[in-house]
Amino acid sequence: MARNNDDMLMEEDELAAAFLDDDPAPTATAPESLPEPVEPEEPSDIEDGWEDTDEFPGQLAVDVYETADKLVVKARTAGISKNDLDVSISDSILTISGVLSGGEDEHTTRWHIQECYWGEFSRSIALPVAVKEDENSVKAELKDGVLTITFEKEKVEAPTKIQVQ
Repeated sequence: MARNNDDMLMEEDELAAAFLDDDPAPTATAPESLPEPVEPEEPSDIEDGWEDTDEFPGQLAVDVYETADKLVVKARTAGISKNDLDVSISDSILTISGVLSGGEDEHTTRWHIQECYWGEFSRSIALPVAVKEDENSVKAELKDGVLTITFEKEKVEAPTKIQVQ
């Protein structure tokens, strides 16, 4: 049931007229006590719509999985030579870093699209299982743009049951 302001039932013609009225619906106005919206300031490190990424090294996407006796880390590193990669492990933290060069052209006058990351990158990963960190237990291979690092897992002995007396 539709009701008018006098809380009386509207007739069918009045109801139809209310919905078909061409007058725009009244708009609510904000109370005077609310502050005016503040326009966000444009960051000063953005020029021509491009962010300046020199401050932060790029991130490297990785896949980490395990088999019965190995932990494997794979990273897509297309365009990076093995001489530009630095891979290290310390206290179960794997760090892969390097430089991806080749995106700059001194003759470029204007970029239209720039989606590829060029420059320094770094990624540190806390390994999810205990691995052997010695040189003989870790293998790193760069093939077809994929860096594969394989660790031998530490053998975790089953806990010893202690008889309570």
